[in-house]
Amino acid sequence: MRTPAARLLVVIVALALFGAGVWGVVSWLTGGSSGSGGSARSSPSSTSEERLPVSASTRLSDLVPAPVRAQPAAGADWALTAKARIRTAPGSAEAARTGEYLAKLLRPATGFDLPVQKGSGGASDIALVIEPGAADGPEGYRLDIGPDGVTVRAAQPAGLFHGVQSLRQLLPPQIESPTRVTGVPWALPGGSITDRPRFAYRGLSLDIARHYFTPAEVRRFVDHLARYKFNHLHLHLTDDQGWRIAIEGRPRLTEIGAATQARGGPGGFWTQDDYRAVVAYAAEHHITVVPEIDMPGHTNAALVAYPELGCDGKTYEPYTGTQVGFSALCVESEETYAFLDQVIGQIAALTPGPYVHIGGDEAHTLSAERYAAFMDRAQQIVVRHGKRVMAWNQLADATPVPGAVVEYWRPDARDAEAVARAARVGAQVVVAPADHVYLDMAYAPGERLGTKWAGFVDVEQSYAWDPATNVPGVPEESVIGVEAALWTETVGGVADAEYLVFPRLLSAAEAAWSPRETHDWQAFRARWAAQTPRWDIAGITYARR
Repeated sequence: MRTPAARLLVVIVALALFGAGVWGVVSWLTGGSSGSGGSARSSPSSTSEERLPVSASTRLSDLVPAPVRAQPAAGADWALTAKARIRTAPGSAEAARTGEYLAKLLRPATGFDLPVQKGSGGASDIALVIEPGAADGPEGYRLDIGPDGVTVRAAQPAGLFHGVQSLRQLLPPQIESPTRVTGVPWALPGGSITDRPRFAYRGLSLDIARHYFTPAEVRRFVDHLARYKFNHLHLHLTDDQGWRIAIEGRPRLTEIGAATQARGGPGGFWTQDDYRAVVAYAAEHHITVVPEIDMPGHTNAALVAYPELGCDGKTYEPYTGTQVGFSALCVESEETYAFLDQVIGQIAALTPGPYVHIGGDEAHTLSAERYAAFMDRAQQIVVRHGKRVMAWNQLADATPVPGAVVEYWRPDARDAEAVARAARVGAQVVVAPADHVYLDMAYAPGERLGTKWAGFVDVEQSYAWDPATNVPGVPEESVIGVEAALWTETVGGVADAEYLVFPRLLSAAEAAWSPRETHDWQAFRARWAAQTPRWDIAGITYARR
């Protein structure tokens, strides 16, 4: 029979074991931290848990766009824990800004504090380093993951930002959650990635003229572009259906010209402060905004507001249809060029990036001679305001000024020859072939959204091309980049736009960033499909192909 003292000892031991077990369960459920607002405090069991083997659910080869080189390291996976800090070199303001961006991405789902601090990183930390020669070119980066911690290195801030996007993709999909997720090991696969883009210009053209998007909605698309290492957002600001940017001294452009959109609706416009804010937000994500004021065609909204810009002296009616080619400015009128100087001057002053896009497509009512004369004068206005000319490939039928960028979009032999001729005398080329990267093309017959004038573009078709050889007669050294485009004739809102964009945007990302030798449809198909849980968690609409 046990003595009272023995019975007391048994009770004490049982209570101790019970307490440890309860604490272990609580610690596991809370991810090793407690308190409100995601503050991280070590639990008694955290040390032993961190010694357990780590196994990542992703692989280095899962990245989109595919990197130049990925070298896995077996047994070197690393886990993000509540102890982690994001470390940057003292005096590196750009690295610190990228660190704050990364912390903002990771805090909601993990609940970790993730302080951004100066100094070298330890085994629990993520180090962000900008140093000369750390990677190839201004957008290259190196990502190293192992038991001693994680380091992203780059020679320039843009490269560091792209490296952070790769780190983000290698964490479990739940990292995209806007609220805390428990029970997930935040593990990264061990190894190293060395990466840089194939082309310097990687863009999306977003039509906010046919369907109006608010500044907040466009910032959402900036986030989408940043995920997949795009660096240009081309905003189509004006068209027959609407004028979307305020111009001082021309109030009727927004009072009247902005009041419509394709298929009806109230339209809308941005103030100049709205535009500045979007440009600044894009710059924070290392994305350059390219504004487009379409001319001499696609100008009905401007003509409704200011009929004197037309040649025929008539009153113009608002247009909510989807036809093209019926409108044009009066190319012989000095009033037209005074108007363009006013508009382009203000847009140039608002835009820190190098380009102003002047459209130039589908001016079907003008003869070749009148068109060429207009484009020659319009280009000079852009140059006078300190910007580089960018225009659709019809500019090649005129005389592109030195430094002009011609954007090839229509898969047509005559247009290809004109672009090749322009390239031979120094024009640079961005390729945006409609039969591959016009994201407004329907995926397949019977789709509610999209058009089909360039054919149906399923995901495989969007992937099956090479920017370097897409335009016959244009050498690869003349091609500076790739641009996908979303025209919004059939779009009714953000969800429709995202459905058309995803997953085909990833095809454009890979065409623009990845070495040609990495292109493989079956491998890409698996990699983009692996992105879909992230989109589900982030609330991104996409086509389930």
